[in-house]
Amino acid sequence: MHLVNVPARLRQLGIIPVVSLERVEAAIPLAEALLAGGLPCAEITFRTAAAEQAIRAMSQAFPEILVGAGTVLNEDQIERAAAAGAKFIVSPGFSPVIVNYCQERNIPVFPGVCTPSDIQIALETGLTMLKFFPADAFGGLKTLKALSAPFPNVEFIPTGGISAANLAEYLNFPKVLACGGSWMVKSELIHEGKFAEINRLTTEAVAIKRQARSE
Repeated sequence: MHLVNVPARLRQLGIIPVVSLERVEAAIPLAEALLAGGLPCAEITFRTAAAEQAIRAMSQAFPEILVGAGTVLNEDQIERAAAAGAKFIVSPGFSPVIVNYCQERNIPVFPGVCTPSDIQIALETGLTMLKFFPADAFGGLKTLKALSAPFPNVEFIPTGGISAANLAEYLNFPKVLACGGSWMVKSELIHEGKFAEINRLTTEAVAIKRQARSE
């Protein structure tokens, strides 16, 4: 399950599309749009009942896509996500239960943090790659830079309020592992079947990432 080096792959990709899928049937055309746009990655959130099956469908049809599970709140969701093929787990906040459960099973986990206390607790578990959430609401890059000063060994995945307009600014900061965002995979675009638009927005995002990181 974990043959891929998830942190290294996320650093290389630079962008994690955060997806909320209402219908399992949308998983395949969404995956095709992301692949065509040059971004073989998706964090499928457990905000909907279709999450588990969507992870399974996408993982089985496109093993080259790095599929993770987001908005994970309990051990049952971890088990279901991992069994469905998820390669990493993301939670909105820091939960010792979730972190310990993933670490015991060698599942990469990126819990959400937004304060120095959160980060310090996470460091005590051995984690140095953390989701910064909700990024924009908590001061964005200015706050992220302030948090990075006392925690120089931590890399962040800012999520929440990231868009094509500020993506490059975040990616230019060396403590950013990757950025999580939903602007290219908005629920309404998926619901309306606008996969060509998802492809366009994804292509645009990848181009911004390449320029920001001078590939």
